[in-house]
This record gives sequence, structure tokens and C-alpha cells, in this order.
Amino acid sequence: MTPVSTHAKGPVLLVDDQSDMRESIAQFFDLAGYKVQQFSRAKDALPHITKSFEGIVLSDIKMPDMDGNALLQHCQTIDKELPVILITGHGDVPMAVVAMRSGAYDFIEKPFDPELLVDVVARACDKRNLVLENRRLRHSLDEAGQLGGRLVGTSDVMHRLREDILTYAQTDASILIIGETGTGKELVARALHNQSNRKQHNFAAINCAAIPDTMFESEMFGHEAGAFTGANAKRQGWFERADKGTLFLDELSALPFALQPKLLRALQEREITRLGGTKTLPVDLRVISATNLDLEKAAQEGTFRADLLYRLNSVELHLPPLRERGEDALILFDLFTYRFGQRYNHKSPTPDAADRIALLSYNWPGNVRQLINIAERYVLRNIRTPTSVEPLLNGTNTIDASANETNIALKDRMDAFEAAIIRQTLNDTAGNIAKAMEKLDLPRRTLNEKMAKYAIERSDFL
Repeated sequence: MTPVSTHAKGPVLLVDDQSDMRESIAQFFDLAGYKVQQFSRAKDALPHITKSFEGIVLSDIKMPDMDGNALLQHCQTIDKELPVILITGHGDVPMAVVAMRSGAYDFIEKPFDPELLVDVVARACDKRNLVLENRRLRHSLDEAGQLGGRLVGTSDVMHRLREDILTYAQTDASILIIGETGTGKELVARALHNQSNRKQHNFAAINCAAIPDTMFESEMFGHEAGAFTGANAKRQGWFERADKGTLFLDELSALPFALQPKLLRALQEREITRLGGTKTLPVDLRVISATNLDLEKAAQEGTFRADLLYRLNSVELHLPPLRERGEDALILFDLFTYRFGQRYNHKSPTPDAADRIALLSYNWPGNVRQLINIAERYVLRNIRTPTSVEPLLNGTNTIDASANETNIALKDRMDAFEAAIIRQTLNDTAGNIAKAMEKLDLPRRTLNEKMAKYAIERSDFL
């Protein structure tokens, strides 16, 4: 017997005109911890079916007025990704098969094992939760408009990163973004800004490695006319430009030690004085920093001020290198080859199985920045003659002699490859599940399970 749960799951819209069957199913789901809403007529359930409905629909097929198939069609017009499970008698199996081809999640034949029904509903609810969560994240991040393709991905680390962005963007906490070169640190900083309450104001990005020591105060805090030779007019510094907005300090580790106290004081006091001036100017800004080095170690070694580090790392966001993101390399490569195909007015080439294995096996020492370069060269070279991706990877592998070595487990590589094949098939069939089932030789339930496992959404391919 399914154990009693203390946490409500679902909800499940249960539609069945037979009261005894409906009550029996509802009682079992109540014991299993599901929130169930019962309806004797399909029409009564319609007002509850919306694109944002968080649960699933469980319906008998044969009912008066509006049957299960008609209810399925209604659900499909509202949200094609809303799971609808149909209950059918033995004689209605052909009808249920047609319903599956029309978009039903699954069907259960009477008489059925209640445990089996709960298992199917549980998987459908999991899929629904995943679909809604991905929609929420995609909507929020697309609204920012600055994440672009570099933060696209279905790996767990990218999923957590997107959640962290949404969580911390609404605070004014100082954030330190840590990641290797090419992982997209500035893009994350811009996403944090664009998701914040400061998004209507400036995002001022400054590369600490590019500021000459002699120009530090002028660049950061501005100067008055006549402050030094060549200062013919008053000029705002980066702190003033970021007022009410966000100041992004990139390559923080490159900031000379002697200049760090001046930055620390401005951050502590939230006020500045222009070079050559006497008036104190208050500034209201949020500080986001980025580094590819271990600043904790630098502080211990005395090359970076510990008090400045503590001021800047209220929250640390660690960006994963591309080699730890599994299938994301394939998703990103497909995305950027498509974009470059559009840019150069050439149909983007489709990597074959050998190309995809090479992309998955590569260590990506230059991370996403390197992948973008490879994708562009791949598109350009395929304009003249078919080219595989492997020579391009070998030709750019000059950063690390062991760059093709990887610690990714065989299972992870196989999962990533399987997910890539499913994505490619859905892309080839324009999201047609029936055609994808045929090409992959997979039953509907197995394909649904794999799509849920790899967070693959049919709507992405329509």
C-alpha cells in the first residue's frame, strides 16, 4: 500500500461520471498525499484548467456531454504540456491510442492496479512541476534580456545558478562572481542587475586590470576641471555613473594593492570626492565583482586586502566551467551555429554523431568563449565544403596539452549523448511526438520519461 504522506501533492483534477469509481480513486490518492478535486462532469472542470495550473488531469474516457477525448482537446488548446491521463475500459483501448497520438500523457486500462495509477500520476506531476519551473525561469531570465545563450543549459549546476540569480537579484547584497575565463561572469552580473529593482538605472562595468594606477582616482571617482594637466572639464567617475544602479568590478584580482584602501573607503562610506574637489558626494549603488582567482588565498598571502574581500563577497556565485556541464556543450553549440548561420545567411550545419561525441569529450579550456569561436568557424568552413568539428577542436587546443582529457563519467557521457539524440530528433520532427517515437523506436511512456529526465520540453521545438 502506498504510504500516507504529510505533504499535499498534485493537485489532481479527477473527472469521472461514476461516483463509486470517482470516490474510490479519490480516497486512494488522498491516502497517498495528493490534493484531489473531483468532478462528475468534464465541463465543471474546465474553469480550473489554465496555462498556469500546477497539477494534472485524470479523466475517464466515456462520459456524457463531454467525453475524455473532448476534455483532452480542450486541455491541448490551453496548454499542450498539461499532462492528461485517461482511464479506459478494455474496448476503448484503440480510442486511447488515438488520444495518445493527440497529446495524452498516458492511459490506464480498467481494471487497474491503484499503485500503478499513483506511479503514473506521480511521474506526470513531476513533469508538470518541471515544465512550470522551467517556464518561470525562462520568463524571468528572458525578461532580463542580457543572459543570451551563454547561460542556456539543462545541467544541474546551471539550474542552480539561474535559481541563485533570481534569489539574490532582489537583494542589495554585494556579490562576488567566481569562475574561469570565458564562463560568462559579466553576463551573470548583467542578469543580476536586470532582475533587480535597480534595472532602470545604469549598469557601470569597469575592468580593474585596464585602469592605470595614475588614473585610478579619476576613473573611479571623477575629477574637477583643472584637477591635473589635461583636465579641462569636470568629469563623472564610475561611482557617480552607477548611482542608483550597479557597479560591476571585473578582474578584481588585478586591482593594485596600494589602491585597494581607496576603493574600500568609498564602499564603506557610500560617498566619494572628485579628484581636485572638496565636496562629498553620496552614492547609492549595488556592487558586483568578478574574479578568476582565489581571493581568499590572495588575502592570506597578503596580496589582496581581507577587509575589502569581506566587503565584496557577502554572496559568492561560482560559475561552472563548461567541461562540468555535460550536455550543455551540445545545446550551446547548436544555439551558436544557428545564430552564426543566420548572421552569414547560410543554413547552419548539423553536427553528426561523431561531432557530438567530440564536443562532449572535449575539455573546453576556454569555456563558452572558446565554444562560440569554434561554432563560428564551423559554420564558415561548412559554407564551402562539409567539415567535421574535431579538426577545429584540435587546432585550438593550445592552452593545455591535456585538454582532451576529461573526468566525466561514462554514464554521464551516455546520458548526455542520449539527450542530444532526443533533442535532435525533436528538432527534425518540429516537436511532433508521434514522429519522434517512430524515429527513435520508443513507446510514448519511455520517451516522456526520458524527456522529463533531461528537462527536454516539446514546446522548444514547435
